[in-house]
Amino acid sequence: MRAVIIGASGGIGAAMAARLAADDRYEAVFGVSRTGRAPDGVAALKADITDAASLEAAAATVGAPVDLCVVASGVLHDGFQPERSWRALDADHLQRDFAVNAMGPALAARAFLPLAPREGRAVFAALSARVGSIGDNRLGGWHSYRASKAALNMILKTLSVELARTHPGMICVGLHPGTVDTALSEPFQKGVAPEKLFQAAYSATRLLAVVDVLTPADSGFVFDWKGERIAE
Repeated sequence: MRAVIIGASGGIGAAMAARLAADDRYEAVFGVSRTGRAPDGVAALKADITDAASLEAAAATVGAPVDLCVVASGVLHDGFQPERSWRALDADHLQRDFAVNAMGPALAARAFLPLAPREGRAVFAALSARVGSIGDNRLGGWHSYRASKAALNMILKTLSVELARTHPGMICVGLHPGTVDTALSEPFQKGVAPEKLFQAAYSATRLLAVVDVLTPADSGFVFDWKGERIAE
């Protein structure tokens, strides 16, 4: 099997790529990132999740088949703080979050899905978040991040419907990693119980274990690190 991790220089992405590189089932693992860095044993490629041309070039280098593609990139703060109220809504903030968290995975799907085998099992997954669930939203706030992850979930759902017609063994899902000790979550870790703040390697291992047991009937949904389906 062959795998691609997009966002392979980030905390979870790097941990997933390293875990797959150590898995004898995978003959090749490719790590795509803006920096062009990837863990040892992973073929590093440089591309920007918001740049369609760079993603297409990376996909051409990888070639077919790709049995597993995971988009592990994402943004939460980095210049903008999550909104506490609708009064903080800002067009630049909204555009940035949608560009990275929703448009980016959509462009990655366009670039890499043509490499998926038409017959047999294959997986396209993207890191989502529980706060992207419309049905589970009881706190409000974090408008840009929530909305961009909800948009990602709809993109994955729509992809799953189309892929079911052409790739009957394809599984297209969102993955919620929990609260992971990375730069993305660092400003928001206060108050998180120690047992609920995961190390990247642990979260990566759990998510890949979930991926291993998914079936085409699970396509189009979002699952957490425990394998439990998240409300839409």
